[in-house]
Amino acid sequence: MKIKVSDEVREALLSGKPVVALESTIISHGMPYPKNVQTALMVEDVIRKNGAVPATIAIIKGVPTVGCSKEDIEHLGKAGLTVTKTSRRDIPIVVAKELDGATTVAATMILAEKAGVKIFATGGIGGVHRGAETTMDISADLEELAKTNVNVVCAGAKSILDLKLTLEYLETKGVEVVGYQTDELPAFFTRKSGFKVNCRMDEPVEIAKAINCKDELGLGGGILIVNPIPEEYSMDPEYIEKVIKEAIADADAKGVKGKEITPFLLDKIQKVTGGESLESNIKLVLNNAKLAALIATELSKLQ
Repeated sequence: MKIKVSDEVREALLSGKPVVALESTIISHGMPYPKNVQTALMVEDVIRKNGAVPATIAIIKGVPTVGCSKEDIEHLGKAGLTVTKTSRRDIPIVVAKELDGATTVAATMILAEKAGVKIFATGGIGGVHRGAETTMDISADLEELAKTNVNVVCAGAKSILDLKLTLEYLETKGVEVVGYQTDELPAFFTRKSGFKVNCRMDEPVEIAKAINCKDELGLGGGILIVNPIPEEYSMDPEYIEKVIKEAIADADAKGVKGKEITPFLLDKIQKVTGGESLESNIKLVLNNAKLAALIATELSKLQ
């Protein structure tokens, strides 16, 4: 299977410049058009302004692409939910059928590793869903973090999930969770969850050194760097929890399951909050992109 790497990304990788991977599910399934395209381009701009090269990843007409063009991003944004949400299991099908695929955290990690990109910025990772003790609904993102050598910067796991069980699962899989300037796991829309992270680091260079040590030891897998949403954009925890519970009840009533559950819940939350959650989502993604670029820059000096 041939992977298309853009000229900009290929040249950066060959010359040892910092590169930051970006997912594409947020474009097709995370936000409405044209907000999705505008946000994707803003995220790329933030990465460039902080010294790194962005590599938006997707499958375009069956071709795994690392470094999507503006035209690709516009296409994914306009096509929206008709684009196949693509995780690890879906990649061969989407490629074989020559479809468009919006890569999840797991699929983005896989393609990033194949291209040689070690830092990836996203909004929030998937995790253990509420009620997973009976449904066994656990995101493939967690398994990917355990085995794929790409390090992920996010605002924690999405707050629609069971955060306690998500942390337990990551510990079982040997995935280090580093809090950037925080001792606590952020909960996507809010800065606090009540759950402690295993390790706190306050400077991008510290995180880069940890990643470099992991690579030199040949440990494999990724480090999860959790970066709280900026204070001014953090939503009220009690309010957002109430909205989440209502959205989950609605999803249960409508029988929404599997990979459709996360976009359904995020869309429901966005509508109930009058767009406030969407704006918070955008701000936290931009914040994560900046940190990822700074870490990638420091890592490029070490490797």
